Amino acid sequence: MLLNTGSTRPPRLRSDLNLGVYWDLPTWSKGYEADPDRRHHNVAAAGYEGVQADTIALAKAHGLGCTFPGRFDSPQEVDAKTALWVSQGYEAASVHVGTGLEDDATLDAYALAILAAVRRHRFPLFVETHRATITQDMWRTVQLVTRHPDLRINADFSHWYTGQEMLYGDMEAKLAFLAPVFARVGFMHGRIGTSGCMQVRLDDPQVLPAIVTFREMWVRSMLGFLGLAGPGDVLPFNPELLPSCINYARDVRGPDGEPREECDRWEESLRLTAVAKECWAEALRRHAADRK
Repeated sequence: MLLNTGSTRPPRLRSDLNLGVYWDLPTWSKGYEADPDRRHHNVAAAGYEGVQADTIALAKAHGLGCTFPGRFDSPQEVDAKTALWVSQGYEAASVHVGTGLEDDATLDAYALAILAAVRRHRFPLFVETHRATITQDMWRTVQLVTRHPDLRINADFSHWYTGQEMLYGDMEAKLAFLAPVFARVGFMHGRIGTSGCMQVRLDDPQVLPAIVTFREMWVRSMLGFLGLAGPGDVLPFNPELLPSCINYARDVRGPDGEPREECDRWEESLRLTAVAKECWAEALRRHAADRK
């Protein structure tokens, strides 16, 4: 199940923003705003259509869609949490699942519980590719979606690109291997890193090889979405740029000699959104060519 707006429009990319960008955002950022209401105003004014956060009332007040950033710590809690998010009015949720230490039987129990909750509540759940969860490595994730093809994925490939050092080895073989994952993407987190750091500013020369690979992974994910989608379905793309206090953003020496984040995460989120729109245009081009 994908996120559907109820319209008759063709499937499309939706530009959303994960509000983690405001977590410890430096005051020098062009997007800095302490007031939560003003934050949502600024998000809408910047052209985003939705947010990912636990701020459903503020999102609705500013005409924004809202998806929930969730977590499942056991298969038994999946249904109750899903019912809660539905009752609160969220459109969908992307979820961290488990710890990554589970055996295959537990992975299957999670998958079955998630699929049952999606069917029962008619609520989209997207399993995020994330470190320290059941999708922490490419091999197990491919096996999981092969056994449970109705699972839908939140693609955050930075966790694999850095965590599994994707650049080390045959990249084309890895992209081919990941085809079953790309084919099930219904939600995306935007972040690009290097083989050694998972969140790097886009104008850093060291990140150039990664940008090429991420663009291709994003295009293939968008093609997967297009293969699943129907009228009214949207693919939320959420830049998710997090602070240096949890070792995502890198610190550099600032003009005053003190450590500061290397770039403005608000501005960088807009740049990532622009890249995603370019990838969407390429995905539409390939999709049309494949249908001829």
